[in-house]
Amino acid sequence: MHMKTVNRERVGLCSLAMIVILSLTFGVTLALDEEKSARQDAGKKESAMQDKKQVAVIKTAMGEITFELLSDVAPKMVENFAELAGSGFYNGTTFHRVINGFMIQGGDPLSKDDNPGNDGTGSGPRKMPAEFTTKYSHVRGMVSTARSSDPNSGSCQFFIVQKDSKFLDNKYTIFGRVIDGMDVVDKISLVKKDSRDRPLDNVAMTSVTVESP
Repeated sequence: MHMKTVNRERVGLCSLAMIVILSLTFGVTLALDEEKSARQDAGKKESAMQDKKQVAVIKTAMGEITFELLSDVAPKMVENFAELAGSGFYNGTTFHRVINGFMIQGGDPLSKDDNPGNDGTGSGPRKMPAEFTTKYSHVRGMVSTARSSDPNSGSCQFFIVQKDSKFLDNKYTIFGRVIDGMDVVDKISLVKKDSRDRPLDNVAMTSVTVESP
């Protein structure tokens, strides 16, 4: 075989190898770029969802309380609350337990009846698992889930923190944060009540709705 022929074959093989290497490199680069783009799109979508948080609006004779729903830390509880509110479950329930300097609690369906003795013992259609978080703390304005001694017994009752109560952290599920109406919370906390911290005159939630601002 002539030297020129051998050299041409070598050049041809080298060229083919370079094409293969370049093709592989381009393919890997393209895949990485697509993966990066997908991550960026997912990040933008998540950010957009967080920017469009739903809010709950509680209307009472003493004023309105509006709080944003924190689906980023308690998605199951938020879904449960929104479903109950959407069905009219909370309409007519009361804030049946109020402690000035601590919190106000409501959402019990039994608070609709004429027996004040059973207020605080009712529940909704399902029990919810605890969703603890370190992102938020039980400070003034936070909305959290009332429960029994079982951390996974939260259902429909909730409370709004009036004064910082961080000792409740990692014991109760935070799912909301008041953005308007803390003055109403303060007014409710001052109503006259009995020895069980139940208001002598019902403080009813005439309506509870979930809206997308």
